[in-house]
Amino acid sequence: MPDLSTELIHHAYTPPDGFAAPQPGVFKASTVFFPNVAAMRSREWKGKSSYTYGLHGTPTTYTLEERLCTLEGGLQCVLTPSGLAAVALVALALLRAGDEVLIPDNAYAPNKALAEGELKAWGITHQFYDPLDVQDLTDKIGPLTRLVWLEAAGSVTLEFPDLCEQVRICRRAGVLTALDNTWGAGLAFPPFDLTRGSAEPLGVDISAHALTKYPSGGGDVLMGSVITRDPVLHTRIKLAHMRLGLGVGANDAEAVLRSLPSIQLRYQAHDQRARALAQWCKSQDAFAQVLHPALPGSPGHAHWAALCRRDVGGAAGLFSVVFRSDIDQQRVDAFCDVLRLFRIGYSWGGPVSLVVPYDLAGMRSGWPEHLARGTLVRFSAGLESVDDLRADLEQALRIALA
Repeated sequence: MPDLSTELIHHAYTPPDGFAAPQPGVFKASTVFFPNVAAMRSREWKGKSSYTYGLHGTPTTYTLEERLCTLEGGLQCVLTPSGLAAVALVALALLRAGDEVLIPDNAYAPNKALAEGELKAWGITHQFYDPLDVQDLTDKIGPLTRLVWLEAAGSVTLEFPDLCEQVRICRRAGVLTALDNTWGAGLAFPPFDLTRGSAEPLGVDISAHALTKYPSGGGDVLMGSVITRDPVLHTRIKLAHMRLGLGVGANDAEAVLRSLPSIQLRYQAHDQRARALAQWCKSQDAFAQVLHPALPGSPGHAHWAALCRRDVGGAAGLFSVVFRSDIDQQRVDAFCDVLRLFRIGYSWGGPVSLVVPYDLAGMRSGWPEHLARGTLVRFSAGLESVDDLRADLEQALRIALA
């Protein structure tokens, strides 16, 4: 008879099949068992038909990948440890020394920093283009351009570009497009079907998504995804993903799986609060400009209205304000400090409302003509009461600007 420790490790009991519950099981593994050597040699992980090693997929991660494809309208998905890792994976999979990448000037700042740091050091050049000027994008695409990043809405300043025309320009030039779809989350617009089933479907080639935000919804998970519809392109990304050793924890995958069924309800709730607060901010004398794609007059509003759902649920939970130029940075910081419900912190998409003041001059190639001069503050509307959030903004303005 084997020793007790051996018996516990090699226990013969296997639970019966047929267990069903609202949430899928959580499978944690580095090692995956094979019944025999032939199976070990024949199994293939790239098409999700079997399992070989925990880093290449488990039932938990496969399930999350498939549900994310449904969310965004894609066909293939890989998971990464963060949204920034998803952005970096796209660059590392598709760009080589001598290539060029174009990035909108209002892009997620770490994407620009990656281009200015590691990519530049590896001999990959970059240019920043004006996201509201399709001619600028056209002019900057050259013979070395291999990838164009798109972002809708833009980071911090929330300009909404003519996304359809940007994709058409890149398609005519034979250049791949990658969209940072964190703001849209697969809900505001379908990234792979921007023209919604027209005779000539138009869509991006790649969607990168920070699952840290709306898919997680709790402010407690770091994860990203890269989704495609082209099997050849997916294979390039999948192999780079494997070679880089990227993986996610099973419990983090479980957390996102648990949150996904409510993402549409939460997105609508964030949207409703942000629209109401942005509209209220327009009436406040302290603000020279309010930036929110659903507000008429906000940069790119017409493009937002043409592409996104115009009811609640098509504009996310972010809005920004530009304080009057005569209100100095010290008073703006004081305003942020005395907010009670809006907590100071990066990221968004969770239940707690957030606020961050930004040094926009250090984030852009130049001060955009469509933005008022002044200190910019970005808000993420959480899930608190709209009336309570409005009262919080009101009291902070009263105290800080007295």
